[in-house]
Amino acid sequence: MHIDSFEVIFFACLIPSIILHEIAHGWVALMFGDDTAKKAGRLTLNPLPHIDLFGTIILPAILVLIGAPAFGWAKPVPVDVSKLRKPRDQWVVVALAGPSVNIALATLAAIGFHLLDTPSMPVVVLRVLYYLGLANILLAVFNLLPIPPLDGSAVLERALPERWLPGYYRIRMALILVPLALFLLVPPVRDWFFNTEINLWDKVVGLG
Repeated sequence: MHIDSFEVIFFACLIPSIILHEIAHGWVALMFGDDTAKKAGRLTLNPLPHIDLFGTIILPAILVLIGAPAFGWAKPVPVDVSKLRKPRDQWVVVALAGPSVNIALATLAAIGFHLLDTPSMPVVVLRVLYYLGLANILLAVFNLLPIPPLDGSAVLERALPERWLPGYYRIRMALILVPLALFLLVPPVRDWFFNTEINLWDKVVGLG
């Protein structure tokens, strides 16, 4: 197996982007009255409390080994929805805070890339901005998929009648196996997802 400098830069951009995504959930929850993440010590930039054995280490390693783009997630920040002042409405905002941070970081990376794309600029700076934006585009789009328990499912959950919620909660966590199975077992789906986001990002920065 050969890991090139591009993958190293991508990893270096991906990990802090994942952590900021999770911290955003906790900070917004705290604003709405839930201090669970704060008490758990998860509102920190220290990467260690955020590491998820499978999502942060095993899955990215598997993807690299099979020749796919590396991808993953951090340990979810704990949120006690019952502590939110308006649980059903504010939970949607808490859930969408993570992808919103990723979109903001991708926007800043795109602006920086366009401003610094000059002959005198070291190539490594542009590569960091490129992969920072790409990592955040991938994280935002993936997490906005309306598949529980991804963040985008919060919108779906808010639209469900309350009488359906107990049954929904029973199957919610198991449904994450759907995108994982598609990414790991159906290469055309995985490749389509990554290639679509890469092409989108290339157009944003003027390379496509």
